[in-house]
Amino acid sequence: MRNVDATAAVGFGREALRYARSRPEYPEALLSWLADPLGVRPGTTALDLGAGTGKFTRLLIRTGATVIAVEPVAQMREQLAVALPAVGTLAATAQALPLAKASMDAVLCAQAFHWFANPAAVAEIHRVLRPGGRLGLVWNVRDESVDWVQQITRLITPHEGEVPRYYSGAWRRAFGEGLFSAPELSTFHYVHGGDPESVIVERFASVSFIAAMNDADKARMLEELRALIAAHPALRGRSFVEFPYQTHAYCCRRLPDPLR
Repeated sequence: MRNVDATAAVGFGREALRYARSRPEYPEALLSWLADPLGVRPGTTALDLGAGTGKFTRLLIRTGATVIAVEPVAQMREQLAVALPAVGTLAATAQALPLAKASMDAVLCAQAFHWFANPAAVAEIHRVLRPGGRLGLVWNVRDESVDWVQQITRLITPHEGEVPRYYSGAWRRAFGEGLFSAPELSTFHYVHGGDPESVIVERFASVSFIAAMNDADKARMLEELRALIAAHPALRGRSFVEFPYQTHAYCCRRLPDPLR
């Protein structure tokens, strides 16, 4: 689809199933954040924009709101439909939403906004939100205060190239048009537990720029992760590990339409 980053389209297209089974979920505490300050509750309508395989959609539907999911990558959308067949899912991009003006009470972007953080997408989100609506941005961020997590970052970062990333902060530049209030941050702690192959190797195989590698380079990258698991004292010989995350959740208020 036009407006979809090439690395995202290729990587997520190749590894949608791996993404669905290996990516972390989201902390339960986000349910309270969704209710207040996001205002997502029964009787409201929420858009999950860049919904992927439905990881965050699962949490959204627990609020009792009517949930609509938008995902441009067909393979990701197929996984979402398998997991959550009752959720209405649209093939579209953030820059061209097939939704009526002022039809949404909240728009949520989980693990996604950095892919389309541009004025066109922000204007389109503003258009579909009702006056006083909320935009929520959520990312699961690796807790690099843990040594072996920091070592994973050192292994993968040289391969990311120019791919949009949350930690760069470049996504913040999309909020310079006066359409939304400044993002207000809430932080939650989350632990993704499981066997090392699942929560480390499989999880990072689903990262866009690793998933988009050719087979030989990807295999080398995954073997480097397995070597870290075999060597690090906190991981070596373990059948169960806890991968620590901080979940960063931002709330932005829709501001009134600017005067033309």
